[in-house]
Amino acid sequence: MTILASYEEQRDQMQAQMAEQAPSELLAGFAAAAERLDAIDFAARAPEVGEPAPEFTLADQRGEQVSLAELLRDGPVVLVFYRGEWCPYCNLQLRTFQAHLGQLAEHGAQLVAISPQTPDHSLSMAEQNELGFRVLSDVGASVIDEYGLRFEVDQQLRALTESVGNDIGAHNGPAGWTLPAASTFVIDRDGVVRYAHVRGDWRERAEPADVLAALDGLR
Repeated sequence: MTILASYEEQRDQMQAQMAEQAPSELLAGFAAAAERLDAIDFAARAPEVGEPAPEFTLADQRGEQVSLAELLRDGPVVLVFYRGEWCPYCNLQLRTFQAHLGQLAEHGAQLVAISPQTPDHSLSMAEQNELGFRVLSDVGASVIDEYGLRFEVDQQLRALTESVGNDIGAHNGPAGWTLPAASTFVIDRDGVVRYAHVRGDWRERAEPADVLAALDGLR
């Protein structure tokens, strides 16, 4: 049986490579920004386990309208909020979940990812990472706001992000420099949250193993 690497293992390897390639002061600046965001209790704002997940209808990377209610007719939904195609941690997390799509399907679950970036950037991300699931665009970040995950990028983080060539405002269009706290939810067929991983620190992500364990609990 093939043993797939966890997100954490791959993240640590990626960060080791970053440490060899990027200036230490730049990495320290991003780390400080992640820690500032982690001091915000996004989990207290977000839907908690046992609470209903807010309904939404958004366009996917192909321009098709997708609603949570429609998705839940076919089984539970694993819902990932990510920052954008420019974020290496987001790319890594989504590729890690892509590798577990078969196991998710065995549990009758669908994987769906949401970001504030425009549909063309969602399509670009899906193609570049060869993603086999729906990537939705929350243009204007209203759903991100409904889930309690929204924050505005502060000036320090904006300057750091622009210094490495990433213009989040250009990716997001109407949402500008608005991002979600990186979060993952498991929502059962009744629309109730059964697992939630919500952190301001964008380096910390839900593991597929934990999501699969939550789906096991629905059986």
